[in-house]
Amino acid sequence: MTTTQTPTEIAQDVLFIEGEALLALRDALPSDFDAAVETLLSVRGRVIVSGMGKSGHVAAKIAATMASTGTPAQSVHPGEASHGDLGMITPQDAVILISNSGETRELADIIAHTRRFSIPLVAITKNPLSTLGQQADCLLALPEAPEACAIGMAPTTSTTCTMALGDAMAVALMRLRGFERENFLAFHPGGTLGAQLLRVSAVMHKGDELPVVHGDTPMGETLLEMTAKGFGVAAVLDGSHLAGVITDGDLRRNLDRLMECRAGEVATRSPRTIGPEALLSEALGIMNANKISALFAVDKDGRLQGLVHIHDLLRSGVA
Repeated sequence: MTTTQTPTEIAQDVLFIEGEALLALRDALPSDFDAAVETLLSVRGRVIVSGMGKSGHVAAKIAATMASTGTPAQSVHPGEASHGDLGMITPQDAVILISNSGETRELADIIAHTRRFSIPLVAITKNPLSTLGQQADCLLALPEAPEACAIGMAPTTSTTCTMALGDAMAVALMRLRGFERENFLAFHPGGTLGAQLLRVSAVMHKGDELPVVHGDTPMGETLLEMTAKGFGVAAVLDGSHLAGVITDGDLRRNLDRLMECRAGEVATRSPRTIGPEALLSEALGIMNANKISALFAVDKDGRLQGLVHIHDLLRSGVA
């Protein structure tokens, strides 16, 4: 079948059809949605998600999203389940089965397993009167909406709605569990997401690594300290409090009389600082805005806690 539409026009049609289905799903959310979320919230084990074909790919995505947002979950292939992997599904678990028709024969053994061991079963299907729909403890019926493909048969609209419904459940569970940014970081230690949620305290230099002098330290000793620590800056302390910072710029501005000065005379007072619990992304923003490459971390009382350098941000993946 040929068409006179451009690729852009076809894409717009697809997105319109799928968008209308999502709006219909939003406006008529399945009545069992709250019960399904409460069921998954009370599970002592894991949420097992399964489906065949495209539904299987969506199941894997839903399980991964749940697992990364505080709900222990895994996907199980229905074919493998029939050949031993049913042992992965225990009475402490709950099961989400996905089938547009509700009659996918490969799901029969999982359905029977959940009924035999009284394992909660949540069904996502377009056919409430199907075998899956009738056997489920919680039924999440998809809206009556056409598939967006040219022949109306390839899973498109139905998989989009299923994935959105899975996201809705995952986010509802996440919020009900009180899952916060700190918890998210624990499950995402690598990659860009993990880097964006890292705190200054996770990478900052502390203790003997810090270039530290006092206000009455001669600049000769100060230069040696700056050279030895290699950050291009020095913290000028008043007791344990950060009183000022000496940078390469401060050295250049005082070059004509530098060796006659003490650290306190050269230092920039009230320097830019950051808290140890601030995000690294915030540290990067301060560095970029002020065109600096190092930032001292202080506590709420102004006591020096550490130093974070632009190289630390580069290594962590933030910059």
